[in-house]
Amino acid sequence: KKREEMLEEVAGDAVLTTRRRFPDANVQLDLSEDILFLPMEPMLIKQVMVNLLTNSICYGREGGQTRVRFRDMLDKILIEVEDSGVGIAKEDIPRVFERFYRTDKGRSREHGGTGLGLAIVKHIVEAHGEHITLRSEVGVGSTFSFTLKKADPNEIK
Repeated sequence: KKREEMLEEVAGDAVLTTRRRFPDANVQLDLSEDILFLPMEPMLIKQVMVNLLTNSICYGREGGQTRVRFRDMLDKILIEVEDSGVGIAKEDIPRVFERFYRTDKGRSREHGGTGLGLAIVKHIVEAHGEHITLRSEVGVGSTFSFTLKKADPNEIK
């Protein structure tokens, strides 16, 4: 059930969960926006962020960095999970959100991946009435972006 939640709290919780699982990972949370209350299902949005952070770390390069950023887009907030990892080939980008699709089958098995994570992420984001996109360049890194609608100020209780 959607309710007004603080985006910073949900994102911060996702980062802490990821840091506990990967204590050596370089994960940064850039809280550049004001405190934002957004209508969301907090456990599901946390799941989206933990999944994106985990993928970033597991498929990133040694010593790489992952950043979570928020950008104000009038009636929405853009959430970006950006890494300096190995990147994803152009031909794989259209398929990464498909169930069971893995860009590097051998590496996925090392990390116990099932190929379902990004399909679940896409489903959750779409259940919030939004979309997720991917920009990536091999050798440079990847940025997963999704939006969440801001609360209508006339509807805040």
